[in-house]
Amino acid sequence: MTREIPLLFARSIVDREGASGKRWLADLPGLVEALLGQWDCVPDGEAAHGGIGMVLPVSGPAGRRCVLKVSFPHPDRVHEPDAFAVWAGRGAVLLHERDDDRCAMLLERARPSTLADVADGDEVMEVAGQLSRRLAVPAPPGLPRLRDRADAWEEQLLKDAAELEPRLPDHLVDAALATVRELGRDQPDTLLHGDLHERNILRADREPWLAIDPEGWAGDPAFDAGTLLKSRALAFLTTGEVPKSALLRALNVFADAAGLDRERARRWAQLHAVQDAFHGRRHGMRTGTGPSGLDWLTALGDHVAQSLAQR
Repeated sequence: MTREIPLLFARSIVDREGASGKRWLADLPGLVEALLGQWDCVPDGEAAHGGIGMVLPVSGPAGRRCVLKVSFPHPDRVHEPDAFAVWAGRGAVLLHERDDDRCAMLLERARPSTLADVADGDEVMEVAGQLSRRLAVPAPPGLPRLRDRADAWEEQLLKDAAELEPRLPDHLVDAALATVRELGRDQPDTLLHGDLHERNILRADREPWLAIDPEGWAGDPAFDAGTLLKSRALAFLTTGEVPKSALLRALNVFADAAGLDRERARRWAQLHAVQDAFHGRRHGMRTGTGPSGLDWLTALGDHVAQSLAQR
């Protein structure tokens, strides 16, 4: 058992957050100790982490197996506990306790195996789609609305198209802009995961699969198709190619399982791909192990954007 801060996690926090990240990391051991006492828990496993939060397996009251999650104060994680509270364990891990001032939660413990470990691509997309359908419930009033981001999306697309080299073909940018203008400003008040991908879906005991790490947005459920398809495109690279037919098949399997319109899912996914392609040009791409530079990941974003353009 350990309460030590994982080194890769510490490095990523400092690289991204700078001095404020260093201060938070210095306070983190004391914060964890305080939360363990507050919720009457003891560690019983090795700490793990994502990009923003550290997760410590713990035994809670009456021996209940949980995880203590403590996150760096980040806008993307403000509404994570709100989403868990709405779902109340329906398709996602249960929220047992929350401390919003400390960006901490006590959550149901799932298994370490993720949907990324499943070899059958159709099964991956079908499971994700079924979960997406279950998570798509009316959003509470306090959640941020994706429609409020549409103006910023359009402005950034136009700026990137004008400034960044190599240029992305005009028809790909035009397709993304059309999605923002036609779908982005008129979205339902439906609760979305916001970061639905294979590694955010874990095997569990209470249900076969449960979602973790939601961002908690209100908007079009088809929006989540983009994040999921990006992770599948990376998985396809293990075969040495990312055929257009495979991307479209994966997207359609997800849309059908989620009860979504295939065309709407395709358009959102194409917008995601264009945004990723521009992000790669401007900032470099980042994988789970660190930055990769402007290389094959940027080319992958271009390929996905082209594959998902109107046929």
